[in-house]
Amino acid sequence: MSLFSSLYDKTLMWAKHPKAPWYLGGMSFAESSFFPIPPDVMLMPMALAKPDKAFQYAWITTIFSLLGGVLGYAIGYWMLDMVWPLIESIGYVEKYRKIEGFFAEYGVWIVFIAGFSPIPYKLFTVTAGATGMALLPFIIASFIGRGARFFLVAWLMKVGGERYEPKIRQWIDWIGWFVIALVIFYIIHKVT
Repeated sequence: MSLFSSLYDKTLMWAKHPKAPWYLGGMSFAESSFFPIPPDVMLMPMALAKPDKAFQYAWITTIFSLLGGVLGYAIGYWMLDMVWPLIESIGYVEKYRKIEGFFAEYGVWIVFIAGFSPIPYKLFTVTAGATGMALLPFIIASFIGRGARFFLVAWLMKVGGERYEPKIRQWIDWIGWFVIALVIFYIIHKVT
């Protein structure tokens, strides 16, 4: 089944849309505070479709991700009690408590690491606000961590994306189904 290759082709087509940078900014903002899909899934095809604008897209992703991170910080700082039922309903209480422990142990360094890693960054932005982390170090660590990640993705697409694009297209369906299998395995593992 070529479900993922057709989605891949559509994503590349959308990446060339004149308003794609606006969508990238909106997705980057939302992902840092509440949206579940990371902006890399849009940044990668956009940088692949227009390698000459890869770093411009990385800047858009970084700046809007940082702004969304500040919103996540504000949610944690001022509205944790209001969003706590949501955290409970999606099963993130244990993760939240774990992240609180990371904050106590590592301080601002955990924000830097979370910004660069594929760990859901929104959990760290909300927790940073809820634990009262100083705002300026949070912003600096977020900027460096998120920026490093997004510029690395943009650079990889700019330098090697065109060369590897035929291989990506060849294996995208296998990769897509593998990811689906991992998600199903994760859900079954969490339920049992």
